Amino acid sequence: MTKNKIPSILQTWFLRFKMEIALFISPTLKDHCEESAPQTLTCALCTFRIRHRFSSALRILEVGREKLGVQRCRDPQEVDDPPCISSGREMATPVLWACFVVLAAGVVAYAQRHSQQDTHVLYERLGSDVTLPCGTAAWDTAVTWRVNGTDLEAAHLNGSQLVLEGLDLSHSGHYACYQGSSWHLRYQALLHVGMPPREPVLTCRSNNYPKGFYCSWHLPAPTFIPNTFNVTVLHGSKLLGCEKDPAPKNRCHIRYTQLFSTVKYKVTLTVTNALGHNSTAIIFDEFTIVKPDPPENVVARPVPSSPRRLEVTWQTPSSWPDPESFPLKFFLRYRPLILDQWQHVELSDGTTHTITDAYAGKEYIIQVAAKDNEIGTWSDWSVAAHATPWTEEPRYLTTEAQAPETTTTTTTSFVPPPTTKICDPGEVGDGVGSSTGLLLTVTVTVTVTLTTIAATGLFI
Repeated sequence: MTKNKIPSILQTWFLRFKMEIALFISPTLKDHCEESAPQTLTCALCTFRIRHRFSSALRILEVGREKLGVQRCRDPQEVDDPPCISSGREMATPVLWACFVVLAAGVVAYAQRHSQQDTHVLYERLGSDVTLPCGTAAWDTAVTWRVNGTDLEAAHLNGSQLVLEGLDLSHSGHYACYQGSSWHLRYQALLHVGMPPREPVLTCRSNNYPKGFYCSWHLPAPTFIPNTFNVTVLHGSKLLGCEKDPAPKNRCHIRYTQLFSTVKYKVTLTVTNALGHNSTAIIFDEFTIVKPDPPENVVARPVPSSPRRLEVTWQTPSSWPDPESFPLKFFLRYRPLILDQWQHVELSDGTTHTITDAYAGKEYIIQVAAKDNEIGTWSDWSVAAHATPWTEEPRYLTTEAQAPETTTTTTTSFVPPPTTKICDPGEVGDGVGSSTGLLLTVTVTVTVTLTTIAATGLFI
């Protein structure tokens, strides 16, 4: 090739020709391109055939409105999947079998949209069988199937159709069918394997009475595919709105429109996905779902000079809006860590209590629950507080006080008992040896006696 400019008509023809070939080979441009900057694509379109013999490659880099470039295919090589290269305007060296394409962001965007429109989205049940056709290709047409860019074995084919048996989660992915050696894309699909939803679990509760209540839900088992939830709230025949929380997503709030009403509420939850739907409903009176949050800031402290007392304090839950008009009562439980049995105290009012029957020196665990004075149920237990009753520090005798007493007793006040004996007379050599043995006996006896006395008198 020379440095002469390619005529615009020829450029347009090459561009269209290459884009069409690219669409045949690449399941979608989206699989090969990423937005590296606003309105800028980085693409790789590889492995297309020229004259059914040689492989070439074309790599498109940074295609945007502000950038036009002349891209060159690598020299044809007899390889199955050649690497991709690129070149810019400045490269004009003659190359055998080279092809040039003028790039424009609009054409790439069109190709991407065109490819996406042809993608089928399929949802199949876990454990089921599915057969995918290769578009309108005849049953005996030579085709190649790929999943996520990897060739599938011929054992999965029934003619040109792809047969998948006993679907599991690993079968989810992008499937594409190419016809013959021309690699003409005939069919592509995104397969999602999942399950229809089971009956959801629905719970409603008022933790800020009398303002309103909230309902939360979850599925007992995952479906592995997207689900949508719809909540309907009726107060008698009146439809109420349920405002969904941004987080957590499986909860919504309903405001009370009438207090102390005897009309029942009905909440219905419906869950739907591509494989099925399910629903559940609960009916309740206003006062039955009142359940405060647990008390907050539970603290336990030892009481000075009281080895069997612990002082416990806590605060009303911050979510309870009006404790003056709707007072709470509390339930306290406590136990030493060495035992499993709890002791309980119910308190009609106040946010403090003194435990008077604690075991001295034993660490205790304490929790508190709350409930409306008249309606509803008890809250969950609070975060546990830990404390140990007060213990008196022992006082010891000083070393200076012990030394004179021990020395004086040993040297002046000991009178040996008349029966003291450490050996038989025949085993003692002479009189001196016998006397020495007696002296040793006296010394040992004195030392042991004083040690015993001192040990029993250390504490006052």
